Amino acid sequence: MKPPLIILAGPTAVGKTALSVRLAKRINGSVISADSMQVYRGMDIGSAKIRPKEMQGIPHYLIDELLPEEEFNIVLFQKLARTYMKEIYAAGRIPILTGGTGFYIQSVLYGIDFSEETSSEQIRLELEEFARTNGNEALHAQLAAVDEASAKAIHPNNIKRTIRALEFYRQNGYPISEHNATERQKESPYQFAYFVLNDERSRIYKQIERRVDQMMDQGLLQEVEALKAGGCHRGMVSMQGLGYKELLACLDGELSLEEAISVLKRDTRRFAKRQLTWFRREKDAIWLNKDAFLYDEDAILEKMISILEEKGILHAKTV
Repeated sequence: MKPPLIILAGPTAVGKTALSVRLAKRINGSVISADSMQVYRGMDIGSAKIRPKEMQGIPHYLIDELLPEEEFNIVLFQKLARTYMKEIYAAGRIPILTGGTGFYIQSVLYGIDFSEETSSEQIRLELEEFARTNGNEALHAQLAAVDEASAKAIHPNNIKRTIRALEFYRQNGYPISEHNATERQKESPYQFAYFVLNDERSRIYKQIERRVDQMMDQGLLQEVEALKAGGCHRGMVSMQGLGYKELLACLDGELSLEEAISVLKRDTRRFAKRQLTWFRREKDAIWLNKDAFLYDEDAILEKMISILEEKGILHAKTV
């Protein structure tokens, strides 16, 4: 029997964190964060990082792993997630991969092979110079011309992912989206359930607005000021995260605070929309629409437990 794996995905601000803890308590699970920002120390407010008391004694992984100046990418995520999954299985527990970064989840679920994704410094430097000279949109247009699927999935401001996709195309002669689609056809090495927690879009957007306001009240601007004082800048992978790049632009005098908050809310709404687009492509996704459960968290949890029992996941061997 394959080892068990539970995925709890969904758009930002939908309530994944609290539900993952409740689920872990019920099934003897441990949580692995599938989030590209919560891995960084000192980036707590902007990443909506779970607090130690909120963990309620449940082991959490891939939180506070790296310093902001270190680069976190899909290959490192996959490597660390696999390592921690072995540790979780050895403890007789079930891993719950929780977050909104669909590509990260996919890399573990289907064991995507990144061996072809070797980097070329010459190509990368050339593309970085092109972006500096012509702008992010022009670089993104290059990608759209050769790999429309990747261009739709990657935001124009995500220069590193845009460059990585163009690098792959130039080195291999075919799109990285085609490579990833082929990898997705693999049978998963896990006995899994892929849950996607969702809500009405208008409610998600309102929750995003509330969350941003709450982050500002909690001291997000002061958090970004401290990071900047420590040497962080927008060229770092960590500082590309929502909340960080906007407030750095404010601190650099490019935006007023009011403008930065407005841009942050707008970009977070757009991010949630892209997340939902990604998850709708996942053929194995089990959608948990909160309105269908009349916003009864207990009912959602019981439905998840029922599905896990039906799939035999709660009885699968962890070692």
